[in-house]
Amino acid sequence: MSNAKKNGKNDFAGSKLSTFQQVRDLSKKPAVAFSAALLQRMLPNYELFCEVNEFGDKELASKLVDLIWEWLNASKAKINYAVQLEKLEEVTPDIENFNNFGVYPALDFCMALTATLQLMSDEEPNGAVMVAKLSQGGVEAYLLALSETDLTNEEVKQDPLMQFEIDTQLEVLAMCKNKSIDFKSLRTEMKAQEMSNIGLSLGE
Repeated sequence: MSNAKKNGKNDFAGSKLSTFQQVRDLSKKPAVAFSAALLQRMLPNYELFCEVNEFGDKELASKLVDLIWEWLNASKAKINYAVQLEKLEEVTPDIENFNNFGVYPALDFCMALTATLQLMSDEEPNGAVMVAKLSQGGVEAYLLALSETDLTNEEVKQDPLMQFEIDTQLEVLAMCKNKSIDFKSLRTEMKAQEMSNIGLSLGE
């Protein structure tokens, strides 16, 4: 499985590159909103990993995502980023310690959450781009691991799950480009999808 993750670096021309460029062009608050939306979709992957492996802290993960949404609604909210990042680091899985594929999407979530918190604290100006790449890369790795044959770049790109991922990122981008972003509606819309970026049902 690890090879699928390490080698899954297909370069999708067109929509993928333009998506990342558009994310890169977002100002800070819209970039955080974009990241929060994708994190909301990635969260179930981490939560399931915690349940299956008895490792991590899904309550902490959920609270940190909630904290990001709270910051968006009230930017003056005080957050001790160093403390939160330290807590997150303690519950981030090491792929060397687990032998199931679930560790990869769980790690992707933790890395994306870290990037978002660093974006908020002005440590990582490209945090939202990192989140976009982690989310798309997670879908790609999942498809490669699931397939019994080697998939071409085009086959990965055309898979319905990847198409949905790209379409969702573009939809979120459009909402975040609005001068008056409705953060509550954005979060509600992500939850309404009822599945994670890799197709995990929120009801499971």
